[in-house]
Amino acid sequence: MSETPPPAPVKLKPFAKTISKDEMALAKKLVDDGQGHLFAHWKAGKESKKIKAQMAALMQLHKSYPLEEGLLSYTKNARDLLAVSKAGKNPLEGWIPSVPQGESLTVGTPEYDEFESAGLPLLSKTGFVLVAGGLGERLGYKGIKVELPTESCTEICYLQYYIETIIAIQEKYGTVGKTHLPLAIMVSDDTYEKTNTLLKKNKYFGMDKKYVTIMKQEKVAAISSNDGKIAQDEADKYKIECKPHGHGDVHSLMHSSGTAARWLNAGLEYCVFFQDTNGLGFHTLAASLGVSSKLNLVMNSLAIPRKAKQAVGAVCQLTNSETKEERTINVEYNQLDPLLRATVSADGDVNDPKTNFSPYPGNINQLLFSLKEYVENLKETSGVMAEFVNPKYADPAKTIFKKPTRLECMMQDYPMVLKGEDTKRVGFTSVAADMCFSPVKNDVISGAQAQASGTHPAVAFSGESDHYNAVAKIVRSVGCKVQIGEKKTFNGVTMIAGPKIVVSPGVCCQPGEYKSTFAGGGNVMITGGSVLILKGKGKVTINSLKLDGALIIDTGGLKSETVFDNLVVENKGWTEKAVVEAANNPEWVKMRGFVMEKSETVEIICSHHAGKPYKWGEGSVGGGVVEPKEGEEEDPKWAWAKEVKEEEAAGGEGGGGGGGGCCVIS
Repeated sequence: MSETPPPAPVKLKPFAKTISKDEMALAKKLVDDGQGHLFAHWKAGKESKKIKAQMAALMQLHKSYPLEEGLLSYTKNARDLLAVSKAGKNPLEGWIPSVPQGESLTVGTPEYDEFESAGLPLLSKTGFVLVAGGLGERLGYKGIKVELPTESCTEICYLQYYIETIIAIQEKYGTVGKTHLPLAIMVSDDTYEKTNTLLKKNKYFGMDKKYVTIMKQEKVAAISSNDGKIAQDEADKYKIECKPHGHGDVHSLMHSSGTAARWLNAGLEYCVFFQDTNGLGFHTLAASLGVSSKLNLVMNSLAIPRKAKQAVGAVCQLTNSETKEERTINVEYNQLDPLLRATVSADGDVNDPKTNFSPYPGNINQLLFSLKEYVENLKETSGVMAEFVNPKYADPAKTIFKKPTRLECMMQDYPMVLKGEDTKRVGFTSVAADMCFSPVKNDVISGAQAQASGTHPAVAFSGESDHYNAVAKIVRSVGCKVQIGEKKTFNGVTMIAGPKIVVSPGVCCQPGEYKSTFAGGGNVMITGGSVLILKGKGKVTINSLKLDGALIIDTGGLKSETVFDNLVVENKGWTEKAVVEAANNPEWVKMRGFVMEKSETVEIICSHHAGKPYKWGEGSVGGGVVEPKEGEEEDPKWAWAKEVKEEEAAGGEGGGGGGGGCCVIS
């Protein structure tokens, strides 16, 4: 069989008047790079608009890739990485794993309180980076994920919740008029306009727009072969096939936009990177800052305990057997077990008998950086992360791809570009997943399948349930008696459905703040089917509460302060009502499978009273004061509270009591 003749030389000169000088220079470089196929279909005097559009797309790809040679650097990296992939080389060969430095903490313990207290003053010196590049199509939602409601009781969207938390931190721990905590949001072509529209429509949810930075991530060219050929659209050769480069681009954007350097110059000391639909991520921020400060870390990964062989990447320290170089990085779960077996443990990834968890904590991609070292490193690297490629081969010889691939990078691979002693200053803060990690990333079918196989469903219903349960767990940790609600099933996913406790960040934004709000400890009792919503920014002290129903307390503004003693609320409350799939409901409702049916509610509106605490129940606010009902203490609905052991309510039977009478509202 005769060999295929080489393609005819590409002649670009006839197009000198169609494209600019810069575009012509790039086209010539691409031809020299083996990319002549990109121009082989051009015909002089024809399709000039399409030619111009194609060159504009190539120029954009060239300029947006952060290395010096732009698109030429990208194709070179592609060839190098594809050669490694074809050869089947193990990138972890020669590295020995060990457990990295870090702290494993439990909310409500003295150790946790110590780290949180150390981190609280650092909250006002922290910038926030939201990695929000995706649409919600995978979830069954056509909009952007950050506009999805965190839960159904208040319907506050994720972006509003994040911004209100940042504002609360600023007001609680900063200096009035001087502290302005910034937010940077990484978006994509798909989400850029919708994110801006959401912010503008809602007046940035109360944040000064001067302190909001939108950073748009560009795509990279798809690669169709091992020799690094740039892929064209099969239906239209004038179009370049492009794909996402991965969330590792956030680092180069923090550098190229000048955001990281600007924050450092403004006096900030840390920056935290967080995900778009993990509403629990900020609960443990102060404790993580405390760990970073104590261990002098340049990078701190918020992590969760993971079971051995669980499908979650693990935070590991790796030491090169020859050079003794150290790296603390994320190792994918399917790489960890064989790596351990080949080096330090014949048993591989197994649980520690003392904790029943793997010694290697699970990475959840919430990262905390020391800003000074971060900015210095960005100057050295331009924020370019190590790339990888994962082609799907169509033949055993690995010469043909099933479909075009692309280079990718991940933000958690930042330690791979560290040098010197900074490589030893990477660690973790591990906290139970039910306190810090419940992403919404699956559609209802995938979520139900995941739960059936023993994995967290990661759907809208589970995210909402976990949002309530995390707050309930914090309230229990300060000694309150909070009953566990019943399990309910919607869209094939089963979760604990109560009690539904929603606390505005303006009231409490870190676990330690709950102690003064729920000061009554064991005198605060909430049944498993109840709803408690604390809105606003005011200071509230609940010394005694019995809640069996739905209660909303609007705490008022920053200067408002209200004390509640012997408050009893009993009503029909709220509950989930299943929706018919074909019904005309919003997509975010269909994703959950229910609407919140609000039968009866008590709402108490607090207000400012001349700079002094107002003891609720001394006036006519909220329905007045009545005498306790005879035999109320023996009501069987509260029998469960008497059975709560002191060790289950960490604060014991402390606090509260005192005047004001017993306010019974039903």
